[in-house]
Amino acid sequence: MSDEMRLGRERRFLVLLGIICLALIGGALYMQVVLGEAPCPLCILQRYALLLIAIFAFIGAAMRTTRSVTLFEVLVVLSAIGGVAAAGHHVYTQFYPQVSCGIDVLQPIVDGLPLATIFPLGFQVDGFCSTPYPPILGLSLAQWALVAFVLTVILVPLGIYRNRHSKA
Repeated sequence: MSDEMRLGRERRFLVLLGIICLALIGGALYMQVVLGEAPCPLCILQRYALLLIAIFAFIGAAMRTTRSVTLFEVLVVLSAIGGVAAAGHHVYTQFYPQVSCGIDVLQPIVDGLPLATIFPLGFQVDGFCSTPYPPILGLSLAQWALVAFVLTVILVPLGIYRNRHSKA
């Protein structure tokens, strides 16, 4: 398999990853607007991580050299690690509701980020991290987000390795 075909496979994967991340943000907005599930500071930080992953994935998919695609794949993984931290803390907070998500500390910081002003519906804090919402297929939204971020952290480097070390 030629290098161009291998790079094309990575680019297609990045486009798919970007679409999935945007769909997850769309699902979160649906749950917020239609189901009335107010986002907490950690929810909003997870949305930022998903948005960064999508942006870096789409930019990476547009790159033409292996080095530039790799750079954006690294940025995708770093964004996913940030998502793991936010989602992991959110899951912990849901298991131990007496632990605050830091709404008093995090809310002004998160609400001070540019997207909270530009698109307040999607990026402004309106809830508490410990609020129990109905699970989806047995897992909370924070748990699903954690799964998605962990899979991204694992699958992107694994895909790079497998793709670039595969035999012709």
